[in-house]
Amino acid sequence: LLLVALQAGFTVVIAGVVSSVTRDNDSPIWMRELGRSDGFAWIASASIAGVLALGAALVAGRSTVRLAVVALAAAVACGASASRWSERLVDFESYDAQEASGKYDIAYTLVPFSPAYGRSDIYTLPPLTRLGEAAEAMKDRPIGDRMVLLGTDALGKDVLSQMLWACRLSISIGLVSTGIALLIGVTIGAVMGFFGGWVDMLLFRVVEIFMAIPVLFLLIVAAAVLPRNTYVMMAIIGCVSWTGAARFTRAEFLKLRRQDFVQGAQAAGLPLRSVLFRHMLPNGVTPVLVDASFAVAAAIIAEATLSYLGLGPDGQASWGKLLSSATGTTGTFVWWLAVFPGFAIFFVVTVFN
Repeated sequence: LLLVALQAGFTVVIAGVVSSVTRDNDSPIWMRELGRSDGFAWIASASIAGVLALGAALVAGRSTVRLAVVALAAAVACGASASRWSERLVDFESYDAQEASGKYDIAYTLVPFSPAYGRSDIYTLPPLTRLGEAAEAMKDRPIGDRMVLLGTDALGKDVLSQMLWACRLSISIGLVSTGIALLIGVTIGAVMGFFGGWVDMLLFRVVEIFMAIPVLFLLIVAAAVLPRNTYVMMAIIGCVSWTGAARFTRAEFLKLRRQDFVQGAQAAGLPLRSVLFRHMLPNGVTPVLVDASFAVAAAIIAEATLSYLGLGPDGQASWGKLLSSATGTTGTFVWWLAVFPGFAIFFVVTVFN
């Protein structure tokens, strides 16, 4: 396996070097013409893969299985190298020459300047700045005399508007994900506490497995793999934060299942659903509600953490994203992009706690 990994790795690397050399403007003309010829990518990749496969076969010995694995690695590395063998993008001078020769018919139009290369030192305005004064200082056209109460970010967007939008996002994620966690946790905890025995032992092992999973790492992996939208984040946070509700519900149901009103409900022939959720749950819901308030705060912190790392809901403003932009664009510390979103996260989480 080590030999095959080295063989495939060297095949891809050497093919990449040959591709780069044949596309370099400083290379000889015959080499660049050879690189543009039809089928050269597959011929070069196959030649490199064949030479390295021959060397690997000599080292591997006469085992049929090993030779087959070496041949398979050569074929895979050859296909990977040839399929990624792309031409270099031409520069603007080449575009002009090709347009003059009639090869291309190019239409020119105005393209907005990319925000990635914007003048963030101009767009970033401190709090209580009047836009009319800022436009006059930049010798720009008048844009009114509206005041930006909390300043603007590096793209010139109003921080207060983004704070209000992010508040709705954070609160909704906290409440909905906690609702999902309560639904899962209360159901599993009620079954564990009511039945006990092997049912309790089996389900509690499941709870312990979920408790052992590092939640933040799981959230980062899930946010990177799954679609980055609000509903997926709600489901992810809710599906990994239900263990507290399950443990509290289990403890309360273990205490309540021997009470007279529970045994009376069973003797009256009520269905299990009614005994669990109509008679027992209202009498043991207090610890679950306390845990739910902490779960809402934890969900808000989880969303802010993912947004700070750039893995939050795509295309939406969030407190964590604003917090990360305090030093993200200019390299200098923008205090209002750290103070206001940071205070919002701190205040909301403190209130729920």
